[in-house]
Amino acid sequence: MNEVRRAAAALEIRGLDVYYGHSHALQGVDLSLDTGVFSVVGRNGMGKTTLCKAIMGLVPVSGGSIRVRGEDITRRPPAHIARLGVGYVPQGRRLWRSLSVDEHLRLAGGMRQGPWTVERIYETFPRLAERKDHGGGQLSGGEQQMLAISRALLTNPHLLIMDEPTEGLAPVIVAQVEEMLLRLGEDGDMAVLVIEQNIGVATTVSRNVAIMVNGRINRIIDSMRLAADRELQQRLLGVGLHAELTPDLDVPAASTETKSAPQPARPSGPIRIYISNPTPPTRWSQPAPIARIEAAARTLSTQVARLDDSARRRREPATSQPSGPPVVLVVGTLDTKGTELRFIRDIIAGSGLRTRLVDVSTSGKQATCDVSAQEIALNHGRGGSAVFGPDRGAAVTAMADAFANWLRRQGNVAAIISAGGSGAASLVAPGMRILPVGVPKLIVSSVASGDVGPYVGPADIAMMYSVTDVQGLNSISRAVLSNAANAIAGMAKARLDQREARDRSAATALPAIGITMFGVTTAAVQRIAADLREEFECLVFHATGVGGRSMEKLVDSGQIAGVVDLTTTEICDLLMGGVFPATEDRFGAIIRTRAPYVGSVGALDMVNFGPPDTIPERYRGRKFHVHNPQVTLMRTTAEENERMGRWIGERLNQMDGPVRFFLPEGGVSALDAPRQPFWDPEADAALFRALDRTVRQTGSRQLIRVKQNINDPEFASTIVGAFRALFGRAGARRRLVR
Repeated sequence: MNEVRRAAAALEIRGLDVYYGHSHALQGVDLSLDTGVFSVVGRNGMGKTTLCKAIMGLVPVSGGSIRVRGEDITRRPPAHIARLGVGYVPQGRRLWRSLSVDEHLRLAGGMRQGPWTVERIYETFPRLAERKDHGGGQLSGGEQQMLAISRALLTNPHLLIMDEPTEGLAPVIVAQVEEMLLRLGEDGDMAVLVIEQNIGVATTVSRNVAIMVNGRINRIIDSMRLAADRELQQRLLGVGLHAELTPDLDVPAASTETKSAPQPARPSGPIRIYISNPTPPTRWSQPAPIARIEAAARTLSTQVARLDDSARRRREPATSQPSGPPVVLVVGTLDTKGTELRFIRDIIAGSGLRTRLVDVSTSGKQATCDVSAQEIALNHGRGGSAVFGPDRGAAVTAMADAFANWLRRQGNVAAIISAGGSGAASLVAPGMRILPVGVPKLIVSSVASGDVGPYVGPADIAMMYSVTDVQGLNSISRAVLSNAANAIAGMAKARLDQREARDRSAATALPAIGITMFGVTTAAVQRIAADLREEFECLVFHATGVGGRSMEKLVDSGQIAGVVDLTTTEICDLLMGGVFPATEDRFGAIIRTRAPYVGSVGALDMVNFGPPDTIPERYRGRKFHVHNPQVTLMRTTAEENERMGRWIGERLNQMDGPVRFFLPEGGVSALDAPRQPFWDPEADAALFRALDRTVRQTGSRQLIRVKQNINDPEFASTIVGAFRALFGRAGARRRLVR
């Protein structure tokens, strides 16, 4: 009998139904978890927490069954379920404010014998050991979550259920929770069911992810596919829309008859706009009372009604249409930085340039400007209701999205400048990053003397330290802001003066191509660039995470006509947690633009870390090579190479343009060669097999094996010949204006 139980699934749910009154919260849920970590994701109100409570016996089950290690626990009392070996980390932590950390742990520690003891908890979470005498109400959010997880681990469960374990935590704490979940999955002592809204966490800690929609398991999907496909994430999990349903509009589009008919004069008074559901409906919603609809109605003058993209384009204010001569945008939060921004605006205007003052404040206060915050908010997918809310963090994020969307529609931006603190920089920087490289971009900020990577990203944004805070005009701030205003004016004028010369030279300019390089593929890149330099302008990008992003940004903006993506090593760091990771949109620009693409697996044999003492504990005992005191390289395994092969192959399948992807069987880097430290033909073979199995080859999309090492001259010649053939077929060398 014991052998049967050991072979049974850690958790098996069949046809589970749960009702709240007449509302059908869980509708025939089927789910099975054998070992490791399994994630369930979904939007609020989809039934995820109800699923956790049903497993733990905290809500009554109307139908179906729940089995843990083969034993039926349906309708058992929660205490009995816990004694059977089911641990629970509830949403909201549920700690006792008056009990100390140590008292919490001692209370939970006597339920079941096993490897988790109070001493091991203190070793795993040193911060709890430091705070052992503090009460639950004295802990930070991250410390409370550590304690809630530790309390569940001390029951030594066979099955651990975690409901929103990273909710409200700082990124550094989220990373610690991810690390712990990965260790639990690798140890194999328990199975873990993770309920999450954070897709990044869910896809990192588990191989497969279940999507929960309206009380059902909509589908189970490979985590790498979900992590890489933003369109799929939006379709299944997009905020404000029911999954896989067409959203209805709160403001109907005008018909063709309306467009052709004479327009009546606009009433002088405000126009009331009524929304039948002031809050997004759920499956158990009741009709909204008339008084509530009336209270939620807005006037047309606020311009914050929810619009979809097509309706917004038809109703967009004339000021947001790209027209007229080039303009310098002065952008910031006018409710707090109006004096400083107008000071900058006046200097730029005094130089003879046309300016527009743009407000991106989230307070809802009206300000005298050229483009109001309410007008910018129209460009958010859910309108002003998403921007002007009580949560400042959410409001800033929403306004940044709205501003980026608005900026995409501006075709006459000569330059852009902003001034403020970290909030203003985070509002404006995402929009600046979408502008083409070469458009002058300047942020004056008190954060400019620190780590500006999150603001600059792959763009050519310049940041100037404000010295004093951007708070009022004084002798220091006037000097700094004046320098910034004159700098952006000078850059804008120089670029406008050069435009005519660029137009004349465009007809004879060589088309630009991007080439990715790492230190261990330098020899190959040098040969390729030397062979192509007479026909192309070769732009080489160092594959350090931001390098790949910069290259793809130029592809998206039409400034690069083709790509020799020799070095895709950023995928290693993305999937294995290295320090030079790509984003999940790696290859996205090639997919969107269909640019000619020649790629390879350069440096996929290594994950990059910092000094040896910074390497994550889970990688201790692996094969390492110290590149320099600040960079330690870890050799990838066959299993990791197989994972990368599938990830890259799925992205290649989405490329509709001409694609040739080369597999160097003699090694993928200078270290992956006979008698070199990373030489491992079996690991390389696993990578190649995964690509062979995943890529759907066609006449335009081909995998090609080559016997040589990636740095051999013959391999470089093969790449050059393939690119020349592809680029000629793709459009006879498009001429680009940069």
